Amino acid sequence: MQRFHRLTLLGLSLALSACTLGPDFRSPDAHLPDAWALQQSPVRSQPEAASVQARWWDSFADAQLSALLQRAVAGNVDLQLAASRVQQSRAVRLSSGAAQVPSLDGQAGYSRARNSEVGLNDPSGNVGKNDYSLWQAGLGASWELDLWGRVRRQVEAADAQLAGSQALRDGVALSVLAETASGYIQLRGAQQLRLITEQNLQIAQRSLTLNQTRLDDGVATHLEVAEAASRVAFLEARLEPLRLRERRLGNALALLLGQAPGSLQAELGEPAEIPRGPLRVPVGLPSELASRRPDIRQAEAQLHAATASIGVAEADFYPRITLSGDLGLQALQLSDLDGWSAHRFAIGPAISVPLFDGGRRRGTLQLREAQQQEAAITYQRTVLGAWHEVDDAMAAYQAQQRRHERLQEAVEQSRVALANAELQYQEGTVDYLNVLSVQQALLSNEEELLDSRQATSLALVGLYRALGGGWEQHAGGA
Repeated sequence: MQRFHRLTLLGLSLALSACTLGPDFRSPDAHLPDAWALQQSPVRSQPEAASVQARWWDSFADAQLSALLQRAVAGNVDLQLAASRVQQSRAVRLSSGAAQVPSLDGQAGYSRARNSEVGLNDPSGNVGKNDYSLWQAGLGASWELDLWGRVRRQVEAADAQLAGSQALRDGVALSVLAETASGYIQLRGAQQLRLITEQNLQIAQRSLTLNQTRLDDGVATHLEVAEAASRVAFLEARLEPLRLRERRLGNALALLLGQAPGSLQAELGEPAEIPRGPLRVPVGLPSELASRRPDIRQAEAQLHAATASIGVAEADFYPRITLSGDLGLQALQLSDLDGWSAHRFAIGPAISVPLFDGGRRRGTLQLREAQQQEAAITYQRTVLGAWHEVDDAMAAYQAQQRRHERLQEAVEQSRVALANAELQYQEGTVDYLNVLSVQQALLSNEEELLDSRQATSLALVGLYRALGGGWEQHAGGA
């Protein structure tokens, strides 16, 4: 037993004085600017305290949208899959960490045997002439002295992989939030487009009635009546594709929420306005992007894991020392198993020294180094791509806001023009072609305005997505 204590103390002292091979990981420089390029109105960079809103969807002031986002995070199947992968990574981390402590096993057994009379010694003393029983019980322990940090680097890589899977889950949450918000905005846009078409259909039907009356009075021509009827049929034909689009968008939202097709018809079937966001959006500082965007954090975690794997490969070039011990009881009779004379033990170190492997270890090390280089390049590409996405999203939001302002004026003027054209037609100063032309211009401008309103809201969702906001609210429960 004194030898056991001495070997244990020796192992502890060696482990405490052990070194860790391989490069130590340092967070890479994201090389982001000090300020965003587009800071002027309507989107402007706020002071550091005004970071991106975690609950950015509240800026749309739409209670139904906020409720749908909460349900999407709770029921989305892709997010559940991502959460399952996090659990798998935690299990891998637990398994890797187990190698840092000694393993202890208990065993017990019984066997009935008989040895050869002309073979090896018979432990029963019967010279192989009789059967005998063998009873055994004991404990076995084993512990690899992590002198070169191989196990520590494995645990470090497992920690990084766990962080990467958590970042991936957060990225899925961000995508689910953005896609649900975009789908809801598109659904409301499709509903508003249908309403505009129905309103124009009513105008066209009134015009058809008026032309028929004027034809009966001998004022209008059959050509004018046919043109009015053609306009009515054209608008009626547009309604069915719009209704189909509404249904498909509703089903797409239901899929994001993990629900059956048509399950949202009752609550979303009634048309509502397209939610609109604020004119000014706090976008935070560029330096916050690396810690906020899940894809950048995932790329950094992958680089960390690749760096730690180099240490594992380097440690394989060095000897492995394992302390093992076996303490137990052994007897030919069960009644003798509890006596001191039945005890047995074996303890000692084992060393494995790599001598020749045909270049396998060298190839593995070169592979790990190349994988680290790839991960470093991937990180820089991810950061650069995120930077471009933010810049494009800011520019898109500004452009859509300016477009919306001009289209509002165009619609107002088209409505004035239609009112005057209808009045002049009733007075007989213009023919019906002028009324049709103005009606078509109004419908076109109204559709453009609606498209602009939808595109502006979608651009804002894209901006929040590019900035990496929103997943923080659900990271714990996802």
